[in-house]
Amino acid sequence: MDSWLHTLLNVSRSKKRLITLFIDSIFVFSAFWLALVVRLDSLVPFFEVGNWLLLSIVLPISLFAFINLGLYRAVLRYVGAHAIGAILIGAIVSTVALVMASFFTHVTIPRTMPVIYAWLLVLSVGGSRIMVRAMVGRLATVNKTPVVIYGAGSAGRQLAPAIGAGEEYYVSAFIDDDNTKQDAILQGIPVIAFDGLYTLIERKRVKKVLLAMPSESRARRKEILAQLENLPVEVMTIPGMTDVLEGRATLDEIKDVEIEDLLGRDPVSPKQELLDANIKGKSVMVTGAGGSIGSELCRQIIKQSPSKLILFELTEFALYSIEKELSEIIKVKGLGIELIPIMGSVQHINRLETCMMAFGVQTVYHAAAYKHVPLVEHNVVEGVRNNVFGTYYSAKAAINAKVETFVLVSTDKAVRPTNVMGTTKRMAELCLQGLAQNKERGQHNTRFCMVRFGNVLGSSGSVVPLFRRQIKEGGPITLTHPEITRFFMTIPEAAQLVIQAGAMGRGGDVFVLDMGESVRIKDLATKMVHLSGLEVKSEANPHGDIEIKCTGLRPGEKLYEELLIGENVEHTSHERIMTAKEAMLPLRELEEILSSLDKACHDFNHEFIRQLLLEAPTGFNPTDGICDLVWNARQKLESLPNKNIVNLK
Repeated sequence: MDSWLHTLLNVSRSKKRLITLFIDSIFVFSAFWLALVVRLDSLVPFFEVGNWLLLSIVLPISLFAFINLGLYRAVLRYVGAHAIGAILIGAIVSTVALVMASFFTHVTIPRTMPVIYAWLLVLSVGGSRIMVRAMVGRLATVNKTPVVIYGAGSAGRQLAPAIGAGEEYYVSAFIDDDNTKQDAILQGIPVIAFDGLYTLIERKRVKKVLLAMPSESRARRKEILAQLENLPVEVMTIPGMTDVLEGRATLDEIKDVEIEDLLGRDPVSPKQELLDANIKGKSVMVTGAGGSIGSELCRQIIKQSPSKLILFELTEFALYSIEKELSEIIKVKGLGIELIPIMGSVQHINRLETCMMAFGVQTVYHAAAYKHVPLVEHNVVEGVRNNVFGTYYSAKAAINAKVETFVLVSTDKAVRPTNVMGTTKRMAELCLQGLAQNKERGQHNTRFCMVRFGNVLGSSGSVVPLFRRQIKEGGPITLTHPEITRFFMTIPEAAQLVIQAGAMGRGGDVFVLDMGESVRIKDLATKMVHLSGLEVKSEANPHGDIEIKCTGLRPGEKLYEELLIGENVEHTSHERIMTAKEAMLPLRELEEILSSLDKACHDFNHEFIRQLLLEAPTGFNPTDGICDLVWNARQKLESLPNKNIVNLK
C-alpha cells in the first residue's frame, strides 16, 4: 500500500489532476446512484433512461464546478480549509444542478434524494482527500525522527509545518504548560502536559525537544531547561522574538540552546538618555574596534546616531571585517554616519593624538587590550606595553586633543589580581584615576571613567564555543579546575552598560556592572552535555558519552573572580551599574612608576618589571613565577655551559 501511494505521489502534477478528476467522476457517479438506491430501496432506478439523462447533465456540471473552484490546484498532501470549502460549494452546485435538471427534463426524483446525494458527495470527495492526507502523513514519518515542540503558541504552530515539510523530523506532539491547551489537537498534532514527555521518549523514542517560546523571559526558559536537563533528549531552540522582528533570524531556524537561557538572566531595558549623552551627533572613537567588546560597542554606537565613528584597530582583518559589517548596516538603514577605519596601535601616542584631532573626537571608548590571561603571562612586556602604556598614551592623547569623555573598558581580573593581565588592567585604571586628578585642578576638561565587568558570552576567549566544539567532537570537555567559577554577561548587554556608565562619569569614577551570580564552570559544562541529549562520563557513570577533564589551573589563573576591591560601593540611578571608591595614586608617583616600568620593558628586565608591579598599589599577588616565554628561554640558555652557548650562536 505504501509503495503504491509513494509511486502515485511521485507522478507529474498534470497526471495527478487527471487521476483525481477521474476518481471524482466515479464519486459523482456512485453518489448519484447510491442516493437513489438508498432512498427507493430498489435497483429499478438504475434501468430508467431518465435517470441516466440526469446523470449526464449533473456529472460535467459537477466536475466543471470543482475545476473552477480550484479543487485540483490544491496539493493532496496539504489539503486545508480552501479545499474543504471548494468541496462544500461544489457539492451544493452539483445538488442544485440535479434539482434544476430534474425540473426541466421532467424526470421525477424523490424529494430527499438530493439531500442524500449531497451528503454522499461531500463524504466521498472530501473523505478521500482527508484519507490520502492521513496516509501521506503516515508515510512521511516512516523515515523521520520524532521531535517534540515545547510551546503550542504561535511560534510553535509556525514551526510545526516547517519541520513537517523537511526530510529529517516530524512533530509527534506539542508540550504546553497551559491547561486549556492540553489534550487538544493542533494541526493534527496532540498537545500534552510535560509529564506526557516521558511516555513519548519511551514509546516513540523521541530524541529532540525544540523550545518554541521566544517571547518568554530567560528566567522562565531557565526553569524549563532545568526540567529537560535530566531527560535523555537533545534540547534545541528557535531565535528570540527580537532577532526575528529585526530580520536577523526566522522562526523556523533551529539552533543550540543559548547559554543566556541557562544563566536565566534577563537584560534590563537601557536608558535612552544615557545612551545618547556621549554619542548622539558626536564624533566617537573606539580603540580595539575589531575585538569582541570593541565591535559590539560599535554596533551599539551606530544605533545612537553619532556624526562620525572612528574605528581604531591594530589587526588589519579585524578592522576590515567590522568596517564592512557596519558600512552595510549604515547603507541598509540609511544612516547619515561617517565611518572612518583607522589602522594603528595604541602604543603610538602621536598616531592617536593626530587621529583624535583630525576627526574632532569628542568621546573615546578604550577597548584595546590584551585580555587572555595565559598569553599575557607568557608575553609580559607586550602585555604591559599594550595594557598599561596603551591606555596611558590614549588618555594623554585624549587630553591633548580636548576629548570630552574617555571610557576605559576594564575587567574583574583587575581586582586583587594574581596574574600580569589583571595587574596591567588595574595599572591602567590607576593611570586614568591619576590623570583625572588634573581635571579637578582645572588643567584639562577630559572626563575619565572606567567600567569593570566579568566574562562576556561569545567573546574570543569564552569557554562556551570551546565546550560546544568539544561536545560535537565527542569530548572530552577540558576545564582547568572543578571548582572554578566566573561571572558571565552577554556582549550586547555589556556594551550597552558600558555606554550608559560612561555617561554617568564625573571624573576618575570606577563603575562596576552587576553581573548577577557567579557560575561554576563545571556545572555549565554538565548542563551543556545533558541538553545535547548525552550523559557525562565519570567513575560513577563509566558508560557515559562525554568526559569532563580537569587540566589544572593555568599560569596566573584564579579560581574565583571579584568585582570590588573593598566594600565601599554605591548604587547609581541604573539598577545594573554601581560605583566604587577605590585607592588612587598621586599622578607624580604614578609617573615615576611608569618611567621605571618603561625602562624595564625596554631592557627586558623581567625581574624589575615584576618588582614594580608588586610595589604598585595594584594588590598583585602572583601564584606563579615569571612565565614569560622569551625570558625563560634565555634563562635556559644562560644555564648552559659556555661551549654550548658558543655552538648555539
